[in-house]
Amino acid sequence: MSYDFDLFVIGAGSGGIASARRAAQHGAKVGIAESWTLGGTCVNRGCVPKKLMVYASHFPEYFHAAVGYGWSPVESSFDWGHLTAAVNNEVLRLNGIYQRMLDNSQVTVFPHHASFIDAHTLAVGDDKVTADKILIAVGGEPVKPPLPGIEHAITSDDIFHLPNQPERMVILGGGYIGCEFACILNGLGTEVTQVIRSEKILRGFDADIQAEVQGAMAESGIRILAHTDLRGIEKTEQGVNVTVRTQAGEEILVADAVSLAALGRKPKLAGLGLEQTGVELAAGAIATDQYSRTAEPNIFAVGDCTDRMNLTPVAINEGRAFADTEFGGISRTMSYENVPTAIFTTPEAATVGMTEAEAVEKYGEDGIQVFRSKFRPMYYTLPNMQVKTLMKLIVHRETDRVLGAHMVGDDAAEIIQGVAIALKTGATKANFDATVGIHPSAAEEFVTMR
Repeated sequence: MSYDFDLFVIGAGSGGIASARRAAQHGAKVGIAESWTLGGTCVNRGCVPKKLMVYASHFPEYFHAAVGYGWSPVESSFDWGHLTAAVNNEVLRLNGIYQRMLDNSQVTVFPHHASFIDAHTLAVGDDKVTADKILIAVGGEPVKPPLPGIEHAITSDDIFHLPNQPERMVILGGGYIGCEFACILNGLGTEVTQVIRSEKILRGFDADIQAEVQGAMAESGIRILAHTDLRGIEKTEQGVNVTVRTQAGEEILVADAVSLAALGRKPKLAGLGLEQTGVELAAGAIATDQYSRTAEPNIFAVGDCTDRMNLTPVAINEGRAFADTEFGGISRTMSYENVPTAIFTTPEAATVGMTEAEAVEKYGEDGIQVFRSKFRPMYYTLPNMQVKTLMKLIVHRETDRVLGAHMVGDDAAEIIQGVAIALKTGATKANFDATVGIHPSAAEEFVTMR
């Protein structure tokens, strides 16, 4: 049977664009549909604009530290409108780059919503399009729980477009998105209260990372309410009243016109017409095998809509592996072992490999050895700032293999990226010990821990 396209991709985020371009490089005729803007969550509402705002939030600390190095005190004011305009202009620039990359790859872009008519046919805007293979790469969307007044809470997607900086913000949720925005806003001068249901933030990360980041956030002035449930949100003339139930009882938190809901994300599957296909779901996400194939043999899925490991580089790698396998004659799969990740809080944290709890569960407490180092980096000595860095290695006793590496402190992501290569190649603690450190640097601590 003849089709309009060899491959049609639904969703032009990081995973979708990577898949489309790689398949086209292999000679496939490719179309892609995106009803929003090119680049997906990472470029438009996530990694890129968030990291730019993280940079902005660090300048007050830089100004303070400069005095210890002989610079005169800096009196500076912050312009929210200037920052958000600059950030959004950078996003628009990146949208244009993605358009040119797709054009250069001869991928046909449809600026419309796509939904299934059957396993090989899609409704794309007012047109019908057929394809031999179809890839779903629609990503995820923020979760808003069904609570009274939740419509008055913005999500993490909306923070970049607020016309004015909030003076008081309530962050709902203790995941990495909520923590990152709590630190950003706090650094920019907003009074922040963060509401979390459990005792600690950053569920799923190593316990030392949780404790170190949470303690530093609290010390920086962020009020963290643990063991607290959201009861409702009420709009007022002065702003928003957020009713919560703490261990001490009910409390009303007063915020400005907005509060930020950062209560997780879910696959964005509404309106896709999956019921017209044999695609199956598991726990609300698209179920796939190791080759990203769904229960419908010609339909595939990558990225956050599969809810496997929701990271931009993972979606990109999944997409390229799919395209190589299906169109390049190179059968390969995505490996989810030792994938590094970072949390752009203040302080920054990064991790690769097993947490201590995961290592204990697999090998037992006697089967592992834990190395920790906590110190004040040289940068903070002259300003006499009590800022600490934490580094941690988890080692398998029997093989001496490093199972996990974790860090909280300046440049954690940059440092762990290099350490991740070592873990990916099976490095042992002896390999770390035999490596000469770069002195003076914080990173050398990873090869001098005894």
